[in-house]
Amino acid sequence: MSSEGPTETPAEENTEPPVEEEKTEKVVYLTFDDGPSKWTEQFLDVLDAHDAKATFFMQGSNLKKEHLQESVKRATQEGHYIGGHSMTHNYQALYTNQQFVPEMIETLDLIHKITGTTPSLVRPPYGSAPGLNGGQIRKQLADAHIKIWDWTIDSHDWELPGNPSQIIQNIKRDTTSDKEIVLMHEKSQTLEALPGVLNFFKEQGYVFGVYNDASHFVMNFQNDAAL
Repeated sequence: MSSEGPTETPAEENTEPPVEEEKTEKVVYLTFDDGPSKWTEQFLDVLDAHDAKATFFMQGSNLKKEHLQESVKRATQEGHYIGGHSMTHNYQALYTNQQFVPEMIETLDLIHKITGTTPSLVRPPYGSAPGLNGGQIRKQLADAHIKIWDWTIDSHDWELPGNPSQIIQNIKRDTTSDKEIVLMHEKSQTLEALPGVLNFFKEQGYVFGVYNDASHFVMNFQNDAAL
């Protein structure tokens, strides 16, 4: 008798091992509005210490301040994304007077001049609802190849001066999905809260995502797939 085992049939040869179900990666996108500011450098220091990347939505009126432009360059060099947040942050100018698209184009141009990058992502001040309820501005945005991001978690940090622990609690309470976009601002209380925020997401098994124009995904309150 042959010592070899039975010959496999062709069907058996082609049988693939069972595929293990892949675990969905948990990703959090930390976003900071209204910069650059006197705190930008410190935000970058904390993020660097935690090996975390973030997405900054910066305002044209602040980008024009030459003494802050080195911080903007540093953020880009360290792998963070700089998107636009309008020139004025003024509701009437942006939405009532329909200056949203011109202001965003001007802001993105400023970012390009400072950093050499060509971002296409912006965050609507006060969120895309109700500001972008009208289809006209959204069509202008799509025609200009500008994308928008709102958020899944509002930290309410801007209204919590001196209360960083409540900022952390707000974020913990509203973290419910495997993909989250956290709205924060360049404020002193947010800077204080940031290490706790970073540690929380690490403990929950999240990786820190940074926006990439090439792999955009839709995240706007209008549910507009074109943006």
